[in-house]
Amino acid sequence: MRPQKIDDARLIEGLMSVLQSKGFEGASLNDLAQASGLQKASLYHRFPGGKNEIAIMVLRFVYEWIKDNLYLVLTEKGVAPATKLQRAVQHIRQLYHNGDKSCILNALSLDSGLVVLGDEIGKAMQLWIDAFTALGVEQGFTAAQAKAKARQSLILVQGSLVLARGLGDPSHFHKALTDLKLLFVNE
Repeated sequence: MRPQKIDDARLIEGLMSVLQSKGFEGASLNDLAQASGLQKASLYHRFPGGKNEIAIMVLRFVYEWIKDNLYLVLTEKGVAPATKLQRAVQHIRQLYHNGDKSCILNALSLDSGLVVLGDEIGKAMQLWIDAFTALGVEQGFTAAQAKAKARQSLILVQGSLVLARGLGDPSHFHKALTDLKLLFVNE
């Protein structure tokens, strides 16, 4: 029997969903196979490094997502800062399904014993900070102020996802996105 063909976007979405909800340690290969639409043997074939390789691939996807949907949006030339911020917030809202999904960076930052995950998480977080720092500087904040606001943006969004998940109330996420927009208003 031929291995099942699975679209890469569907594969990543399924794998990321399991890692978001169960974390690295809690996700079993059976869970990952089921969510990906692959048989366990096909999952092993595609990811011979097992869960480690899957987690790294998901984190690299997240990095690329941040680059495409935050960094490139927030550093685009010739677009008003308010428009850029609105687009970035909309992308964040979509990624986290309006606050119903957990923070993948948080889920994978729990102790997995893999240093490489920490490196990949750090790269993704730094790119987020760089993107929002660029927006803050464009808005007229000093580099130090912009970087502080960029860090706060990450704390707002990721922290609100933890709160929304823990309390079962996505309104915390919605409020954080409103606060994020206000964070970059320079009066």
